Amino acid sequence: MNIYDVSKKAGVSIATVSRVINGNSYVSEKTRKKVLDVIEEYGYTPNVFARGLGLNTMNTVGILCADSSDPYIARAIFYLQQELRRHNYDALLCCSGYELETKQKYVNLLLSKRTDAIILVGSNFVAADDKKNQYIRDAAKSVPVLIVNAALDGPNIYCSLCNDRHATYQATKSLLNSGHEKILYLYNAKSYSGMEKLGGFLDALNIDSNISDNNNGNIINNDYIQYIHGTIDEVKEHLNSLYKKGLKFDAIVTADDILAIGALKFAKENRLSIPDDLSIIGYNNSILCQCSDPELTSIDNKLETVCINCITTLMGVLQGKEAPLKTVFSAEIVKRDTTRF
Repeated sequence: MNIYDVSKKAGVSIATVSRVINGNSYVSEKTRKKVLDVIEEYGYTPNVFARGLGLNTMNTVGILCADSSDPYIARAIFYLQQELRRHNYDALLCCSGYELETKQKYVNLLLSKRTDAIILVGSNFVAADDKKNQYIRDAAKSVPVLIVNAALDGPNIYCSLCNDRHATYQATKSLLNSGHEKILYLYNAKSYSGMEKLGGFLDALNIDSNISDNNNGNIINNDYIQYIHGTIDEVKEHLNSLYKKGLKFDAIVTADDILAIGALKFAKENRLSIPDDLSIIGYNNSILCQCSDPELTSIDNKLETVCINCITTLMGVLQGKEAPLKTVFSAEIVKRDTTRF
């Protein structure tokens, strides 16, 4: 049975059936009862898409991420979906990868599904070349766009993020103040967040954060800043290579806990005492920190709080309330056994 059959059985127009389904008050109680009786008798279930057309809402939010296997992204998706369910919204998840063309494709797909909003999870969606962000601004002309872990200016774009730059600055300063002199920095992403963290490290060392190679995040002639995107064992081998070449370091600050675990494996293989010979700081305060031995000091970037704020902001926007375009949270250094400050 469809809406046309209900209309015929109840002896009313299709528009009237639609009004009853959508809870429109401009229907008499007698007519409403007639329609509802037919719906109950024949077990008619309104199509969610058709109902959405009448209500101008699908109660569905599109979530777009690059890679849901990434531990940080996976946690963010969990928190976002949990909050959406609490507000009686469903989520439609797409994983786009990192190519601009594919990101654009999936944003358009979510728009075609009539989602009420789109949430971009991860700072890789905000490009350093602002021209590459135009597809986000275009999407925001149709629905609210929310970004987790990055900032982008534009109408109907709402950003929730942690102050990654200040967090990395504080972590590096803590090491310097506790007597460390040769601090190595490891990072694995040249995204918005990745560059903010790198900027914080450079700030702490009073290095000009604008010194870069074609704005790709490759700092010129600085062996103490290393970009490595790979597995835990690949990180370990990369550090072994630096160590064998004679690069000396008494602390490592990383942009991700996975990098820090690689550093721990490097230390163990080279019989370095932690934290006496080498201090290590991770980032994200993931479950890896408590699984490692020794347990890893890490920066808690308040991911759950950021995600809850994202959904709170979205609900306010959908209700027509004023909402901040950007909300920034402070991180916290969670001290464990890999540092001595």
